[in-house]
Amino acid sequence: MLSWDLITGDYYATTYDTYFGGTLNADGYPSDKTFEEGIFYSEKWGIALTDGQNFEGKDCVLIVYVNQESPLANLPSKNDENENVAISGGQSITKIIFCNGTVMLSKNGAEAAIALFDNAEGIRDMITTTEGNGIRGPLITTGYLILFTMIIALPLGVLTAIYLHEFAPKDKWYINILRRAVELLTGVPSIIFGLLGAAVFIPLTSTLTGAEGGNLISGSLTLAVIVLPVIISSVEESLKMIPNDYREASFALGANKTQTTFRVILRCSFPGILTATLLSVGRIIGESAALIYAIGTVIKDKIVITEKSTSLAVFIWSIMAGEVPNFELSCAVSLIILIVVLALNLTVKLISRKISFDTNRG
Repeated sequence: MLSWDLITGDYYATTYDTYFGGTLNADGYPSDKTFEEGIFYSEKWGIALTDGQNFEGKDCVLIVYVNQESPLANLPSKNDENENVAISGGQSITKIIFCNGTVMLSKNGAEAAIALFDNAEGIRDMITTTEGNGIRGPLITTGYLILFTMIIALPLGVLTAIYLHEFAPKDKWYINILRRAVELLTGVPSIIFGLLGAAVFIPLTSTLTGAEGGNLISGSLTLAVIVLPVIISSVEESLKMIPNDYREASFALGANKTQTTFRVILRCSFPGILTATLLSVGRIIGESAALIYAIGTVIKDKIVITEKSTSLAVFIWSIMAGEVPNFELSCAVSLIILIVVLALNLTVKLISRKISFDTNRG
């Protein structure tokens, strides 16, 4: 099931019920394309079909190509007289009842379907569907969560780490409490953060944006609280690794504390910031328990930031929690998550190595 169609397709299949009672072009609709073996083309109707399989592994007849001049490119809908349906490649044919009484069924194959098209003058009923079980919606939701969460958490986490290590007094009791609070947050179960999101962030975002229930913003705020201690700890550790000679050299050249911190120390700690970003993105992609409460488990193809949706991890939970668990789709989505995390790891390590090399050389 791991394919490009899985990534770009909608989860819910769309069914179209159309007909055609007009007049065909006497010369037909010849195509200038050369079709591969196994693809059958009807010049009379301007449509190319092939045998294929859907996401469930069942045989079906797939539409490969529809000539732009073909009447099939724009058919009236039987469900809405004011609506036209564009038949295009990627859709599958479920059933066709031609005006001459013949019936085309997907189980008979593409070649038999083309033969029926060549002998028909009109279509009484044509049912086509778009493929379902795609993950485009959850993938977009995960991307939004990563973007919004890092916009909130990364600047706050980096500034907090800089304050704790560079500016905070070492012997004050409230600084020790703040450090202990950060350490405590690291060990809190994520489902507790989900309850925080449901009790605090959902009402807050509902008041500010007019959202009803969980939404992408409340989910991002919840995830920001989850990844904040990870960012603070990682960046502070990277600050500890920077030699004091850098600070003293900057002071000797006349720079003050703020200039030294943000122009010298922050630049040298950039690999640590990238590491914190990687760890946070991995946590966001894999988080599910907190998001069940903070954003919801509704699978959607059209994503709106003020409405409920589902990330990739929650999507796996949703399709496995039904009466019939979808193991195949769950495994495919899991592989995608693993591939993305691996790619992030490799990318950040290469960037960190290059930055470290340039810094040492400079």
